[in-house]
Amino acid sequence: MKKFNITGLCVPNRHYMVDISSRVKEIYHMVDEGDYFTIHRARQYGKTTILTALAKALTKDYLVVNMDFQALGNDSFQKETIFSLTFANYFIEVIEWSYPHLSKELEQTLESLKQAINQKPELFTLYELFQYLTAICKASLRPIVLIIDEVDSASNHQVFLDFLAQLRNYYLKRNAMEFPAFQSVILAGVYDIRNLKRKLRPEDDHTGNSPWNIAADFTISMEFNQDDIIGMLKEYESDYHTGMDITKISSLLYEYTSGYPFLVSKLCKLMDEQIETQEELLDKTAIWKKEGFLKAVKLLLNEKNTLFESLINKLTDYPKMREMMISLLFQGNKIAYHPFNKLIETAEMFGFIKNNNGNIIISNRIFEMALYNLFLSEEMINSILSKEALQDKNLFIQNGHLNMKLVLERFVTHFDDLYGDQGQKFYEEDGRRYFLLYLMPIINGVGNYYIEAQTRNMERTDIIIDYRGEQFIIEMKIWRGNAYHLRGETQLLDYLNYYHLKKGYMLSFNFNKTKDIGIKEISFGDKILIEAVV
Repeated sequence: MKKFNITGLCVPNRHYMVDISSRVKEIYHMVDEGDYFTIHRARQYGKTTILTALAKALTKDYLVVNMDFQALGNDSFQKETIFSLTFANYFIEVIEWSYPHLSKELEQTLESLKQAINQKPELFTLYELFQYLTAICKASLRPIVLIIDEVDSASNHQVFLDFLAQLRNYYLKRNAMEFPAFQSVILAGVYDIRNLKRKLRPEDDHTGNSPWNIAADFTISMEFNQDDIIGMLKEYESDYHTGMDITKISSLLYEYTSGYPFLVSKLCKLMDEQIETQEELLDKTAIWKKEGFLKAVKLLLNEKNTLFESLINKLTDYPKMREMMISLLFQGNKIAYHPFNKLIETAEMFGFIKNNNGNIIISNRIFEMALYNLFLSEEMINSILSKEALQDKNLFIQNGHLNMKLVLERFVTHFDDLYGDQGQKFYEEDGRRYFLLYLMPIINGVGNYYIEAQTRNMERTDIIIDYRGEQFIIEMKIWRGNAYHLRGETQLLDYLNYYHLKKGYMLSFNFNKTKDIGIKEISFGDKILIEAVV
């Protein structure tokens, strides 16, 4: 029976996976056009899977040399001769393993390359390597496509930049004088190789143009859309007959992941393999519903996995990026997207953020919750509010249900006692964070929360809380007068209609000295708003 896969290559006859044939077809067209390009996406984005499928498809018309630079050790990049020898041997190995029956001319050319390697290895430089690569391209009956995966391991070595520069030169010669060269070169990794700058002289700090500036733009989407997810779930459903609402589950998966391949597959894998061991849900028919999905989200957020570890390590390596994440999450700052902003470029490259109508936002709901949990957990250790919440926790859970009105009442009391004499600037920057510091210990281990991206800004934020299948919407906002408050009520009522809820909550941070601190309940037709002011 097939499984959902989150490690390495996805294989159609072994794994549930989306149909990537349309993407492969688009990339195939780029190869037909003779493009050299880079596929750069964040970790665990399905690059290897799509490259493998592409390589298989291309063999119909091309001789494909599919290399993985993870197979090369760090020493391979220390000297030009070592790199040239290593690359040549790897290149020969891939061709002979993939194509046992070659033309006589190509076999002879490969044999000549072997002899050159063995006779004078100390003189085998990039120049000699490319002379033989040119000869191989000329001898092959079919055009050759070179694919190199995991190029990140090589990107900080000068010899690799020199290698790219040689590829660039041969590409230009090919176009200018029909010079024998690769039909297409595809480089895959996290980093955009086009942005690597080649040092002109080792003693200089300045850099010149990228040696890979001949690369064509790669604009093919690699994230899953909802239709992709539906196709994968249909295949699963045909095997297990869970009775799931495929459209609803696919919508939830997309809403929480924005189509990030690892996250989609991981949540499905958790629902398929782990949740059924829990007491509340004993079979797959009960699991593949919203409650089961939310349990999978909770499991995902509480586990250590390679993707989360990679993201957290990047926050340590790039402290300015960490500051930007905190600004986005807690302060509601709008940061304009600009492709030449190095900080934004880096955060986007690692998968943290994306462009949303000209402003940057956290790339998906799962990442957002994971980052909130990380940053808040670091503060909870010394947070007085968190300690108060832990002491109050048993008050809020009544017959398995969360009493959100009481949560707000107690928060208002504690917050006023601790911070009531602070200034406006303090509230604007920190008020929302303090509420989350109070909320987290209460719902931790049972519930989840996320910030609604559509309403996140400096003045208002909507927090969606899921607790044992119940949803609570809390609008948090800065007090801007009665007119603004009334608009907020209207917006919250609209939001309740959207989520089919009868009760909503509003938390206002008011800086007026004459403010009335406390909580009140207001009816609007069949809707009830619980409004708190601090």
